[in-house]
Amino acid sequence: MKLLLDTHAFLWAIWGRNLSETAQDAYLDAHNELYLSAASYWEMCLKISIGKLTVIPDWIKRFDTEIVGNGIKWLSIEKEHCRQLTALPQLHRDPFDRLLIAQAQAEGMTLLTADANIQQYPISTLW
Repeated sequence: MKLLLDTHAFLWAIWGRNLSETAQDAYLDAHNELYLSAASYWEMCLKISIGKLTVIPDWIKRFDTEIVGNGIKWLSIEKEHCRQLTALPQLHRDPFDRLLIAQAQAEGMTLLTADANIQQYPISTLW
């Protein structure tokens, strides 16, 4: 299964915060392909820069170590993903969430998320 990690799922996984048992099993299952979107990385960097996300001083190294160590693949933002945004219902306004939803739809991925707002959209989610 192709799993797109929601931003919080990635952060919780690398900082040892509790994922649900189902999410943890999926994250650790070597048969699953894990993806981190450029949108999530952008969101994390933006929140770090404005003080809404506190991280350890060597966060860049930690993120990279976790990405490589867990075989997480990079998902770029493509034109198709952006176009997919126009078809999404306006259930909530978070631009990062909406882009992750569009990417999951366009790429046929399951979104690993605890976010109830995201779970309202017509996509496959897991938590």
